[in-house]
Amino acid sequence: MNAIVDPRSTRQLRAERLQGERALREAQSLRYRVFSSEFDAQLNGAELGLDMDDFDIHCRHIGVRDLASGELVATTRLLDHLTAKQLGRFYSEGEFALHGLADINEPVLEIGRTCVAPAYRNGATIAVLWSELAEVLNQGGYRYLMGCASIPMRDGGIQARAIMQRLRDSHLSTELLHAEPRTPLPELELPDNLTAQLPPLLKAYMRLGAKICGEPCWDPDFQVADIFILLKREELCPRYARHFKAAV
Repeated sequence: MNAIVDPRSTRQLRAERLQGERALREAQSLRYRVFSSEFDAQLNGAELGLDMDDFDIHCRHIGVRDLASGELVATTRLLDHLTAKQLGRFYSEGEFALHGLADINEPVLEIGRTCVAPAYRNGATIAVLWSELAEVLNQGGYRYLMGCASIPMRDGGIQARAIMQRLRDSHLSTELLHAEPRTPLPELELPDNLTAQLPPLLKAYMRLGAKICGEPCWDPDFQVADIFILLKREELCPRYARHFKAAV
């Protein structure tokens, strides 16, 4: 477990491997609160105040806990290539045709359902979560981390299109893996003066050195545009790799 004191407050945060049904329910409850309020998502388990699906029981779940309150304040789930093979696919393959994935003959870990409680969206929380993720990467010998980062679609996709326009030149790479969206975004004409702010999670992935592998997919259940990202361990940005020190 990794722990850190948030320098901007007296919070003490600790990373955890979330094991057992009770811990999984905590993660699903946090996901429900974040996704339903921010994305107006249509979630399985909503009647119970949970976000749940058939992949949850096959994934490893990690999180960050505030030791003072005991509250789980961040979580993500992880699915490795061996389990995905047994299931028949990665979760991301429901949204994307992943051309080239079968040719990657090295350990791959998929990250998904990442969320952080609004009051804890700062560098300290992400650093704790990233450090625990680093240990999982290191222990499993995974060379690639892949998954999706979401952009809200409440504006009809304007921000998603603008963000892709911003990232396409500097962060798009389809040489190793090409993610073809099963439900592409609708075509839009963008204003010339539109500015695009990257969502925090997508910004964090870009800072780590991740590449985007194709155009976004529209997820109508979550009301978001999902961008598929791929991070190669050897290409971690040195400035941010300290959060992954155990994995490089």
